[in-house]
Amino acid sequence: MGIYQHIKQEAFEANMQLPALGLVLFTFGNVSAADRSLGVFAIKPSGVPYKELSPEKMVIVDFEGKVIEGSLRPSSDTKTHAVLYKNWESVNGIVHTHSTYATAWAQSQRDIPIYGTTHADHLTVDIPCAAPMDDEMIRGDYEHETGHQIINCLNERGLHYREIEMILVGNHAPFTWGKTADKAVYNSAVLESVAQMALLTEQINPEVQRLKASLIKKHFERKHGPRSYYGQ
Repeated sequence: MGIYQHIKQEAFEANMQLPALGLVLFTFGNVSAADRSLGVFAIKPSGVPYKELSPEKMVIVDFEGKVIEGSLRPSSDTKTHAVLYKNWESVNGIVHTHSTYATAWAQSQRDIPIYGTTHADHLTVDIPCAAPMDDEMIRGDYEHETGHQIINCLNERGLHYREIEMILVGNHAPFTWGKTADKAVYNSAVLESVAQMALLTEQINPEVQRLKASLIKKHFERKHGPRSYYGQ
């Protein structure tokens, strides 16, 4: 067994969750899994249908975006993953999808407002939407610049990647991350669900107000606070 087998297996299993959860159509998505001690990550190969994937087809890439092992081309989003891993030291899994509802909010260039307790169970703020990329960045190393577009959005808003594990990229689609690839997939599914509920909420009541602060605090802290009591 090779030294990268564990992250190939992790990346494969995480990628296979995307179609199972209804987060991808055809090949519109990818998951990567990193090993910090080895300085590499495993990522889905570009354009390969999910039914044809296997752990052996995962591509190993370093944090500069250089392919270390694999006979297939890595995902076209590989450089974005590499930038995030290089700058965010506690992230070990990243997901990119074009899931319907989250992508619709991204195309609308809107943050997803915090309307309910499902949202507050995971975040205490609106889900941010990064501003559309400027022309100079588009003409440059596009996927590399997408990573910086994400980082810059959080920095400009005073948000930290350990606390905000999901983002919309304006005119594009969502990215999520976490301490593991599995957690990043979980965050992607949560984001899609919250995006759908927010859209329906605005359709039902166009005058809806954001969730009040006391409920945000209560629901977030019962799962994440020092005196959390949700779960076993």
